[in-house]
Amino acid sequence: MFEGLDMNALMEQAQKLQADMLKAQQEQAAKTFEGDAGGGLVKVTVSGSGELTDVQIKPEACDPDDTETLAALIIAAFRTAKEQADDAMKAGMPDMPQMPGMPGAPGGIGF
Repeated sequence: MFEGLDMNALMEQAQKLQADMLKAQQEQAAKTFEGDAGGGLVKVTVSGSGELTDVQIKPEACDPDDTETLAALIIAAFRTAKEQADDAMKAGMPDMPQMPGMPGAPGGIGF
């Protein structure tokens, strides 16, 4: 079933992919992303791993009789920043190599 499959080459490719993915994750974690809502009333910063690291709220966003709106603005700003972080993570991930003998690869095994 796996005739002609070079296991050493396959292992080397797998190790390289693992190292590339780790490097991409480390680079991503070092980045920061900002999101805002309410025309800049609320700004948040998230790390590349999606951790909320900062929240800035302008005084005019603080209405003691309407805390629900402030909460919604914080959530919206967070979602914007988190989406940016997620998109950057996807874009920064290495492409999966075509491994000879594997499904989907030229000359590969069809399952």
